[in-house]
Amino acid sequence: MSSGGQRIFFLGIGGTLMGGLALLAREMGHQVSGTDGPLYPPMSDQLAEAGITVHEGFEPGQMQPRPDLVVIGNAQLPRGHPAVEYVLDENLPYISGAEWLGQEVLRGRWPVAASGTHGKTTTASMVAHILECAGHKPGFLIGGVPLDFGVSSRLGDSPFFVVEADEYDTSYFDRRAKFVHYRPRTLIVSNIELDHADIYDDVEQIKEQFHHLVRTVPSNGLIVAPRHDHHVSEMLATGAWTPIARFGEGKGERWRRLPTDNGEWLQADASADGSSFSVTLDDEELGEVTWRLLGRHNVHNGLAAIAAARHVGVPPQDAIAALASFQGVKRRLEVVATSGRLIVYDDFAHHPTAIRATLEGLRHHVGKERIVAVVEPRTHTMSLGTLRADLAACCFAADETIWFRPQGIQWDLAELARNSTPPATVVNDLDLLTTQIAGMSDTTEPCHVVLMSNGAFGGIHATLRGQLETNAA
Repeated sequence: MSSGGQRIFFLGIGGTLMGGLALLAREMGHQVSGTDGPLYPPMSDQLAEAGITVHEGFEPGQMQPRPDLVVIGNAQLPRGHPAVEYVLDENLPYISGAEWLGQEVLRGRWPVAASGTHGKTTTASMVAHILECAGHKPGFLIGGVPLDFGVSSRLGDSPFFVVEADEYDTSYFDRRAKFVHYRPRTLIVSNIELDHADIYDDVEQIKEQFHHLVRTVPSNGLIVAPRHDHHVSEMLATGAWTPIARFGEGKGERWRRLPTDNGEWLQADASADGSSFSVTLDDEELGEVTWRLLGRHNVHNGLAAIAAARHVGVPPQDAIAALASFQGVKRRLEVVATSGRLIVYDDFAHHPTAIRATLEGLRHHVGKERIVAVVEPRTHTMSLGTLRADLAACCFAADETIWFRPQGIQWDLAELARNSTPPATVVNDLDLLTTQIAGMSDTTEPCHVVLMSNGAFGGIHATLRGQLETNAA
């Protein structure tokens, strides 16, 4: 690691990667400040608690005195952005966030990377929690806030560093996926689907980026991969130089080994709602996880975390015990309000598959109780309408869907509502939506409302809590 003491300015400091990097840089002893658009929790809270100066909007005076280094993110920072042009015109030293992480934090350590279209944040948080329970004090950088740690990043005090490895491109001057800068020794590839339609034309382009990542894993490392994801298997079949450990559900005799399988098999038999599952390594019964998480997708995340932790030296039985105390991650089916028989959850929904998995897990857990999905389709991929057909069916486990129209959406939500399963409506006004949800607290039967967005959702969480408290007074 570098010795610290630099004056570092972060462009795009409010993003999950960039904000986490800023916190790491501050912990390393650097003088840190930055700029972004409007920030929202939890990153805004973490930066404020760390005493990091954050500017909203860019003015040249923010870079006075002259920084030693400018770290540039990829979100809304193209050529032509005033901050980017200032950095270039003033000949300021600059680097991408992902490359800075690779050079200044990960170099010389044992990176454990959690990648995949879905589940990266939760899986990375599980691995960090397992290593912490085993006494390793890992460093980590995660695109969310693990409830067991209360922060999204820290340097740690061991060789191990757990990183959420994102396939989005690095910066305006480096169009490779961010994760190629991380060079993991232990790599989890949980799944691969079409996403990030603003930069990838199809899933084949995404698989190519994942294969670039696979090429960076040493032969004495480990790749942890699902048995059930054909995109992952096809990607690995194009070339893998590292042992591959497979995970999935079901008994081993139901599986046929692939030519690339040369590591252990980790398997689970799970309850319908995913709240418990037994773990088998090859033919050895290891134990059972009973935890607070829901959904079969989280069972798979847990298996991947156990396999990755085993590679760095944590016995699977210890990992199983640690998962029993895993509290989860903020904004992953997190209860944010209750009133009477109404329970309101916040969920970081970024893709139809993730929405479907979350609602299915909740449905298996609550049985026939009413579920209302309130979805803001605001990711680049969803706002472009690339996955419209998948969105129409992804909420089928709910009893009702409310689609909220975000700014910048380029297609007709009304048509989506007409084609949706279950019955759906469209709401354009946030105050109206808040009042509508608050009115559900009068129900005499249990009602579960899941707010699903990868953004701040207009601050609806705090507004709704206030309205529910007023109604109850």
